[in-house]
Amino acid sequence: MDAAAFLAEMRRFDAFGRPTATGTVDGLPYLTNEFWTAAQRRAHPIHEVSYRACFKPQLPEFFIARLTAPGEAVLDPFMGRGTTPVQAALMGRRPVGNDANPLSTLLTRPRLSPPDPSAVARRLADIPWGRPVAPRDDLLAFYHPATLRHICALRDWLAEVAPLDDPAPDPVADWIRMVALNRLTGHSPGFFSVYTLPPNQAASVANQRRINARRGQVPPERDVPALILKKTAQLLARGGPPPHPPALLTTGQAARMPALADASVALAVTSPPFLDIVHYAADNWLRCWFAGIGLDAVPIARHGSEAAWEAMVRATLAELARVLRPGGHLAFEVGEVRGGRVLLERAVWRAAEGLPLERLAVLVNRQDFTKTANCWGIANNRRGTNSNRIVLMRRA
Repeated sequence: MDAAAFLAEMRRFDAFGRPTATGTVDGLPYLTNEFWTAAQRRAHPIHEVSYRACFKPQLPEFFIARLTAPGEAVLDPFMGRGTTPVQAALMGRRPVGNDANPLSTLLTRPRLSPPDPSAVARRLADIPWGRPVAPRDDLLAFYHPATLRHICALRDWLAEVAPLDDPAPDPVADWIRMVALNRLTGHSPGFFSVYTLPPNQAASVANQRRINARRGQVPPERDVPALILKKTAQLLARGGPPPHPPALLTTGQAARMPALADASVALAVTSPPFLDIVHYAADNWLRCWFAGIGLDAVPIARHGSEAAWEAMVRATLAELARVLRPGGHLAFEVGEVRGGRVLLERAVWRAAEGLPLERLAVLVNRQDFTKTANCWGIANNRRGTNSNRIVLMRRA
C-alpha cells in the first residue's frame, strides 16, 4: 500500500465503531482514532518479555501489515526488547534491529528462531548447578542463598558456552539466558526473587532491603530450572515465528548503523527514549550484571532538554533516510510527556525539515482509559502517557 492509499484508509477507518477525527494544529495534520487495541487480537505470547517503556506489538503489526510485503526488511533502531523485529519475523518479514545496549540483542535474537522446549529441558539438566561459585552477598536482598548459588552457576556456565562476543551462540543456551534475564526479579512466585518491583525495572539493593523490611519478607528458595521451563512453555505456547529472511541485529547508536546497507529497509517502526523520563541503565542493572555487560561501557544517553532530544532525533532521522528505500516508510512513535505539556511529535516534525523524508501525518491512537483525553493534547490524570502518537513519514 502506498502512502496515499494508507492515509485514505486511515481517514475512513472505523473498525471500532467511531470515525477518524482529522484536523491541523500548528501546521501538523492529525488523524485520531482507535486504530489498534490490545483487545483487537491477542498478541503472540512470544512477545511476553518485560522491558521498560515498550510499546504493544499491535503497533508495529498495524504498519507492517499495510506498508510492507513478505520478505521485506523492517527495522527498529531503538529495539529495546525487540517488539518490532519479533513481530516482523512473525509476519514473514526480515527482522532488523539496533540498540545501544547489547542486552537488546540478548532479549531479541533467541525469540526469532526459538529451540524446541524439549531441547531446553535437556540442556537445563546438563548444567552443573552445583559448581563452585562466588556469589555476591548483596544480592541476598533479592534471593535465597540456594537460589543465588544457582543463578551464579548459570551465569558462569552461560559465559563459557554463549559468550557475549559470539555472534552466533548456541541457540539453546541463548534461549536459556533470555528467559533467565526475564525471571531475575518480579512480584510473583514465577520469578527467582522475593517480591520486588515489576520485572521491567530492578530495585537497587538498598531499596530492596527497604521493601523487605516494610513487608516483613525473607527471600524464599526458588527452583531456577523449573521456572525457566515454565516461562519457556508460556512463550512458545503458539510456537515460534514461521520461516523468514535472516535477521540483522546490531549494537550501537541509532544515528550510525554501518552494518545496514543504503536503501535496504522497507519500513522502520520505532520509539526513541522520551527525554529523561526513563533511566534504562538503572532499570536494567541486574540484567546487565547477569549477562556480563558493563553498564559503564554502554552509552545510553538521557536528554534533559527538548533541544538535545531534537538534535538526537534529527541525527537518527538522517540515518533512517539513508537506510530506507525510496517509497519506504517510517512510523516514529512518541508520547506526550511532562503532564502533556510537551508534545514530542512537534519536535520530530521539526527535526525532519530538509531531510529526504516526506512528512505525512501524525496518527494518534486514542486510548479510552482516561475520561479527560482529547485528540490534540492529551491531559493526564496520572503520570504516564494516554496515547500512541506516531509521526508517519515516507522516504522521497
